[in-house]
Amino acid sequence: MQLVWFRNDLRLIDNPALYHACATGEPVTAVVCMTPGQWAEHNESEARIAHWHARLDWLETQLNQDGVELKRLDLDRFSDCPNALLELARELSVSALRFNYEYPLNEQKRDRAVCQALNAVGIEALGYHGDLVVSPGQVLTGGGTPFKVFTPFSKAWMKRLLQMDHEPLPSPFADKAVRPETGLPQEEVVGEFVGARSAREKSLSLQLGSANKHFTYPVDDTSLLEHLNRFIHEQEPDYQRLRDFPSRHGTSGLSPALTIGSLSARQCLAALKATYQDESWQSSTWLNELVWREFYRHLLVSFPGQSRYEPFRPEVAERISWLDNQHHLEAWKTGETGFPIVDAAMKQLNETGWMHNRLRMIVASFLTKLLRIDWREGEAYFMSKLIDGDFASNLGGWAWSASVGADAAPYFRIFNPQLQSEKFDPNGEFIAEWLPELRQLEPKERHKPGAGQRYGRPAPIIDYKAARKAALDDYNRG
Repeated sequence: MQLVWFRNDLRLIDNPALYHACATGEPVTAVVCMTPGQWAEHNESEARIAHWHARLDWLETQLNQDGVELKRLDLDRFSDCPNALLELARELSVSALRFNYEYPLNEQKRDRAVCQALNAVGIEALGYHGDLVVSPGQVLTGGGTPFKVFTPFSKAWMKRLLQMDHEPLPSPFADKAVRPETGLPQEEVVGEFVGARSAREKSLSLQLGSANKHFTYPVDDTSLLEHLNRFIHEQEPDYQRLRDFPSRHGTSGLSPALTIGSLSARQCLAALKATYQDESWQSSTWLNELVWREFYRHLLVSFPGQSRYEPFRPEVAERISWLDNQHHLEAWKTGETGFPIVDAAMKQLNETGWMHNRLRMIVASFLTKLLRIDWREGEAYFMSKLIDGDFASNLGGWAWSASVGADAAPYFRIFNPQLQSEKFDPNGEFIAEWLPELRQLEPKERHKPGAGQRYGRPAPIIDYKAARKAALDDYNRG
């Protein structure tokens, strides 16, 4: 018996652990460990957990139909996993446990403990790098050390990519209507693909939001692969031009799927390559975002202090005197700062569990540079709300915004919320959607700090110019 341990890799396509388990020809059982205590300690959001469970339910149905039982172990913390998995492995007379690596420090410690427990009684424990296109340790400087800056990392990453086989693995239960080399429905048979699977795969989705607004996140493969295909063919060509405008559908919207592993990075890469007739896919702006995802994961492995929230650039961090202003922090969390673009973005996060990437940079700069509140407060709040809360990317992005991370923004780079709003939401459409009180104002008036006070919006909690000067003085200390 082969035992496959699913975590944030809830997929059949391009799942190395599942693929190699099935390739042995032995019977396969799947297992997941429910660890709500650990999830709470890691600030996992309700939205992300609900999404994970919805996808897991879909996965269980698919596995059962292909003759694989899924066992759910109700535990509390990662430390409960070794004994529980050992007991299950003995009960099933398992010859090997297979899993795909995760890179945060707590997850690495959990996996080592599980491997040691099983190896001690003669059971193999085999890990695979299914979460990355290029595995840790494969992208190094000429001196054999890890990269600390993104641009040289990305160049070395691409060079390594072109030297290796990076095609996604097919599902071990692949349907004929799916191209094995990409795991994507063929364009010419999309209808057939949907119809062929409709009897065994209902279109499933998770809905979040209030009574007035619903936001749907698909969890079945048919919808996810069609979403990926549609983005690649219809939106990716304009991604560089439109991705910074929150009122436009310019981003992929695939981050929730990548976070729980219902899609893999290699699937995304294969879909991108398939649409180009030449090598120009290598300069895709969207591909660059996937490489940032890889960069942050490589950093977790090379620099374990990242997982302990240690600043990557302590020489910058030690200059900063973070302010403990709970009133400002609460105003930021609830979207009541009096800066319209910041408040609209936080309202979007609180209601949908998602925030546009440009807005993430704006609100992070506002919290860390203008309110001078510790970046780790923002990191934790984002994780507690985001449906796509990804530890490596969220941690890296917040440290970058505070100028204490790897390849961080220069400390003197401080976003002016009003100018950012005027540039990326020129007609105030996004602001009006999330701050309906401001719909009564002319578009150009919606951007101003304190806009809409006569309609119930708050006054600015800070003076931008004074806060910017105080921040620069702080960063320049020493």
